[in-house]
Amino acid sequence: MRLRQLIASKLPSYELSGEVEADESYFGGVRKGKRGRGAAGKVAVFGLLKRGGKVYTAIIPDAKTETLLPIIREKVEPDSLVYTDNFRSYNALDVSEFHHLRINHSELFADQRNHINGIENFWNQAKRHLRRFNGIKKENFHWFLKECEWRFNGGNHQMLLKQLKYWVKQSQQ
Repeated sequence: MRLRQLIASKLPSYELSGEVEADESYFGGVRKGKRGRGAAGKVAVFGLLKRGGKVYTAIIPDAKTETLLPIIREKVEPDSLVYTDNFRSYNALDVSEFHHLRINHSELFADQRNHINGIENFWNQAKRHLRRFNGIKKENFHWFLKECEWRFNGGNHQMLLKQLKYWVKQSQQ
């Protein structure tokens, strides 16, 4: 857990620009076709991904426009092209300082460059990685999520290990 906390404290802050994908996801709760803990364990998460670049994630209390739009404004440069699905919370992007394209997942998953497959790929990788822990306490979920973000953004395993060793050495001085 201390390594995850170190990783989260060292993640750089950056602004995304150009083509950015936005999507919300939910972790925990009951998997489809399974019985168990119920929705009490569900955590809502919002993610932004610069195409060909970095991902940014945040735990959110809900997926309302009032929650998502300030995060987008903080992390995405104005005039960027923001791709989303048809979720109604993204309606405000149509009349904002961003260019906005939607993809209707009930009709198709991609229309040439109009898709959110990059951020969906991140959600898939993060969920697969976190599944091996057989449940994570809500109060620790942030640290695990930031570890997934770091792994996705950081390159190959060798580079990640080198960076982690450097951070550990720095923190011991």
